[in-house]
Amino acid sequence: MKTFHVEGGIHPEYRKERTQENAIVALPMPKILCLPLKQHAGAPAEPVVSSGKRVKKGDLLAKPQGAVSAPIHAPTSGTVVDITDMTAPHPSGLAQKTIVLRPDGKDEWGALPPPIENPFAADPAEIDARVGWAGIVGLGGAAFPSAIKFGLRSKKPDILVLNGAECEPYLTCDDRIMQEHADEVVDGARIMAHALGVSQILIAIETNKPAAIVAMTVAAAGYPAVVVMPIPVQYPMGSEKHLTKAVTGRETPAGKMTADIGVVVHNVATARAVREAVRFGWPLISRVITLSGAGLTRGMNIKVPLGTMVVDLIEFCGGFKDGIAPQRLISGGPMMGHPLPSLDVPVIKGTCGILALTKAEINEQPAGPCIRCGGCVSVCPCGLVPLEMAAFIRHDNLEQAEQIGVRDCVSCGSCSYICPSHIPLVQYFNYAKGKLNAADRDHRKQERLKGLVEGRMARMEKQRKAKAEAAATAAAAKKAQAAATAAAAAAAGTATAAAPPTETPKASA
Repeated sequence: MKTFHVEGGIHPEYRKERTQENAIVALPMPKILCLPLKQHAGAPAEPVVSSGKRVKKGDLLAKPQGAVSAPIHAPTSGTVVDITDMTAPHPSGLAQKTIVLRPDGKDEWGALPPPIENPFAADPAEIDARVGWAGIVGLGGAAFPSAIKFGLRSKKPDILVLNGAECEPYLTCDDRIMQEHADEVVDGARIMAHALGVSQILIAIETNKPAAIVAMTVAAAGYPAVVVMPIPVQYPMGSEKHLTKAVTGRETPAGKMTADIGVVVHNVATARAVREAVRFGWPLISRVITLSGAGLTRGMNIKVPLGTMVVDLIEFCGGFKDGIAPQRLISGGPMMGHPLPSLDVPVIKGTCGILALTKAEINEQPAGPCIRCGGCVSVCPCGLVPLEMAAFIRHDNLEQAEQIGVRDCVSCGSCSYICPSHIPLVQYFNYAKGKLNAADRDHRKQERLKGLVEGRMARMEKQRKAKAEAAATAAAAKKAQAAATAAAAAAAGTATAAAPPTETPKASA
């Protein structure tokens, strides 16, 4: 069976020095916050407020809907001024339903659930419920609802891996969280481990973060089950399956989850958010993000209320360098992030960075023909053959691409980075995965419709049979009644004929 392995990967210029030493600073509350209803993997949340509603900090604005979803809470006190369609922080630039909140400057907390006093004695289900209520999602960028991952204890994992690799260039927000809040991260990890029922916690940190390694080692010193593991600087070390292989030696079979081999992976920032939800009853209403790139006047790590507009962050960082707009504005890292359609989009739960990259940083060049050098094969961390997959996809042969593993691609972009012909390989694979996933959704929809139609036909047939049986029963009853009536009449006629004639009395004289 094909598995993920630790070989491959690349060593790009990490360019973290601009913000690695910059302590986290808090952004002053913006004048307006725009909170999209879809800030997580899965179904968008459903509003529970309306325009004109005054809310307090932490109040529920939108509830989850569907099996995979997450609620949204107010980052501060203020008034809901609108629920409208706004441009999403997505390269499509499509509109998305968004709650617009105007802060009142009071930052007044609303009613919160009580703290879980001793989380290590609490029922894991109670922690699951609290994390789900808080709207916590994976803060490494995937934004998958964390409470669902806690449900993986049914697979009986034995190791929790805390992902502090932060292998993307430029990004240092996780690094700063580990340096400045190491005790909180370790506490959150221990709470997670209790909820999952695991006995060992491995905190994986790349060796280009020496201060974070020291801080986390000190914080974990009193807990034998918590081990800080420095790992090689190699992109994409932060990939869940890649990281699991590196720190545990366990390989994840293609099409499976790390939980299937006894390992659950969470981000370090997620661990801290879990601690805040459990110990204080705070929902996820802010996060730390990195602003960097040569196009910015200064790089920073900023604690940002969710819903903050990117334009406000750029202004806080001193604007664009020399007043010149960057060649590309990216949400996330340069390898796996995506371009933003404009500055007028909000920060959401999955936003870990905003990069303003110049033309020199992007080094964009036209694509040439594949020279079949095999470089993409040697760097693929998933053991795939990118050049063959791309060839199939160019000819729209998605079935063949699927057979040789395109679904196992983690979209790390290593193949595109190393390609001497500048072929956008990862874009091919993302396109193919999108088309295949859409086909899967259509198939599931058709199967559901087929099931509904078959169910309706079965119900109609059952009703038809029931009506036929009822009609037959009624006819039989009617026939029996007629027979009984006829029999009664015949019996009455026989009795009349057999009876003696009645004597007519004579009239008196």
